[in-house]
Amino acid sequence: MNNPSAFVHPDAKIGQNVVIEPFAYVDKDTEIGDGCWIGPNACIWEGSRIGDNCKIFAGAQISSVPQDLKFAGERTLTIIGKNTTIREFVTISRGTSHRKQTVIGEHNLLMAYVHVAHDCILGNHCIVSNSVQIAGHVSLGDYVIIGGTAAIRQFVKIGAHVMIAGGSLVRKDVPPYVSAAREPLSYSGINAIGLRRRKFTTQELNNIQEMYRIIYLSDLNISKAVEKIQSDFKSSTEKNLIIKFIQESERGIMKGIE
Repeated sequence: MNNPSAFVHPDAKIGQNVVIEPFAYVDKDTEIGDGCWIGPNACIWEGSRIGDNCKIFAGAQISSVPQDLKFAGERTLTIIGKNTTIREFVTISRGTSHRKQTVIGEHNLLMAYVHVAHDCILGNHCIVSNSVQIAGHVSLGDYVIIGGTAAIRQFVKIGAHVMIAGGSLVRKDVPPYVSAAREPLSYSGINAIGLRRRKFTTQELNNIQEMYRIIYLSDLNISKAVEKIQSDFKSSTEKNLIIKFIQESERGIMKGIE
């Protein structure tokens, strides 16, 4: 149901049982899935692809023009996965020629005043708290939680199941399964509470903790720590993900406890 005061471009593709509230704006070249709710004064700009059952609150800006001086008007997208909630005044920029799309996964919550810049990729089941600022080309794994007012530098990668404290400045990659806090951002243990909530076993938690003790609490450098983990631990999803993340990190991973 479209409110008469909302603008919906005739070329927009609107699913079934969609509610578009007063003064919302839906541009050309947009797709809104079934069961979505678009709040008042929200703007759904061209290139938006919004999955089923999403809620987009007042004043949010979806697929806005990137704040990148290299952007030359190329056709790019913003993809929002199903069952995602985007709260008041969130801004999400569409992609540039680098990745050609910004992707927000499924079952995510982006709280008020979050900014997600161009070419970012967010996984599923993430919670991004109020006023978090995410620069361009950032990648988040699944089940990441970022505390309020944190700022993420461009091209940073954050692994799955990570918890980042509010107010943090994230300049380096953050490997999976950990909690990160302090300034400069550093390892503060594994994200045990979150992992237990997601049904990780005691043995899995112990293995993750032991691997990070080698990485962050031993006298070994990162490459030697990785070699020791590869030789001392049996193959597992957790081990493989940690090793792969560290080996593929281009910025380097955050520091350990001093």
